[in-house]
Formats: sequence, structure tokens, C-alpha cells
Amino acid sequence: MYNKKNILVLAIALLSFFGTQAQSKYAVINTKYILDKIPEYKEADKKLKVLGDTWQQEIDDKQMVLDKMYKNYEAEQFMLSEDLRKKREDELFMKEKELRDLQKKRFGYEGDLFKERQKLVKPIQDKVYNAVQKMAVARSYDFILDKSEGITIIFADPKLDKSDDILKELGVNN
Repeated sequence: MYNKKNILVLAIALLSFFGTQAQSKYAVINTKYILDKIPEYKEADKKLKVLGDTWQQEIDDKQMVLDKMYKNYEAEQFMLSEDLRKKREDELFMKEKELRDLQKKRFGYEGDLFKERQKLVKPIQDKVYNAVQKMAVARSYDFILDKSEGITIIFADPKLDKSDDILKELGVNN
């Protein structure tokens, strides 16, 4: 990822760029700090942690059962007939697949934890974003930078977006 030196260089470059723009106004915020001060966010974060811990324990329990099944199979495999060995291997394969599917269902991309986060946290994040946008318009900011996770632009005045100009320069019709 980014180290602090790269982030500092990027921040200086961005600030230098913005500093040369006589009419550009910008502000810096820390969304993590803001969210941590919102009681609803703290509550949602606690709920997500409890859910995550509960689901992780469920997975850990199933992993212990699977590990025990593997140990038993390794100890007994030489005494089993070919058919019984194949049956046990299929059983182990299915249990392993069930465990991977459960992990994906709970913690995978768009899994249960992701959906719960969307349900609990996204409305709060949207409120913060709307407040940022309202402040940016009211105070005539062109850019709002978020310093919580590196430097990212959280708001930019649409009139400053020159993407269509670049497409035109490239000869691409939009």
C-alpha cells in the first residue's frame, strides 16, 4: 500500500496544485474522526463486531470438527477398504467445501457482514457525505480532501471535472 512518505509527497503535491489555483478553495476533513464521534456509528460498529465474532466462532467450531475428522481419517485410512476410504475422502471434501462456502457467505465480497455493514453504516456515511457536500456548496469549496485513509478527494466541484475535454482531445465521442 502507501507508506507515510508517499502520502506526504502526494499531500504536498496536491496542496501545491491547489495553492496555484488562485480561485480554488479547499478543506481537509477526517471522516474516521467524524464517524467515531457519531453515537449511531459507534453502535453500528459494535453490532458488526459482535456479528463478526459470532460468525467467526461458528467457522472456528466447524474447522475444529473438520480437523478432528482429518486426524481420524489419517489414523484409520490404512485399515479401511478402498470403498470406505473413498467414502471418507468424499465426506472430508464435502465438509471442507461447506466450510469454505460458509466463510464466503459470512465474510466474502457481498457476504452477510458486507450486507449488514451496508444496512447499518452506509446510511450514516451518507449523512456525513451529504453534510460535507452541503458545507462545500455553502462555503464555495472546490475540493474537500479526506485525510483519514491517505489523501482522497471526497468532494470536487463538478465544473472542475475536465474528463470530457480529455475525451475530446483523444477523439473519443461521449
